[in-house]
Amino acid sequence: MEFLCYHRDRSGSLALRYEQGEHHWAYMDGFEPELIARGPTLADDDTPTGSLHIVDLPNPAAARAFAFDEPNYQAGVYRDVLLRRWRNSLGRTMWDFPGGPTGGNRYLVLGLGEGPAADLAVPAGQDDLIAYGPLLSDDGMTWVGTAVLIVAPNPDEARAVLTQERYASIEVHRWTFGGRR
Repeated sequence: MEFLCYHRDRSGSLALRYEQGEHHWAYMDGFEPELIARGPTLADDDTPTGSLHIVDLPNPAAARAFAFDEPNYQAGVYRDVLLRRWRNSLGRTMWDFPGGPTGGNRYLVLGLGEGPAADLAVPAGQDDLIAYGPLLSDDGMTWVGTAVLIVAPNPDEARAVLTQERYASIEVHRWTFGGRR
């Protein structure tokens, strides 16, 4: 089962984040084979604002343990966690993205849905998609949104990959490839 885990940094926790760096990396190294995508979200000045991980785990309990045992979470770096089932509509990892790990502006787009499912099919002609898929309830039966990693000229064009009127809210975060690879 695939899960999206987005930890949002607590205000004023940057020094603690850096202090915890090797603990975070060592923890994530233990999940390397299961990782589909990972990397920090960033403010305009490149200060980290959060940490995204998309990971393949056996069940929701394992996903909760992954999210809440994470050293930055345990140390108080994060203010909250978005943890949802996710379906890998592209069927690949970020490391398989033909555009590679650098070049262009990269964004995490989180559309939190309401009502009937939207944007289930991968948009045609979108060679700039790094990862794409629906966010789901724990049992995988109810659509609750869509998550996308995309290369786009700006946040507005990144946001436009989703059908705007079908979401209660859409967040767009600058994002970059993470990991030791």
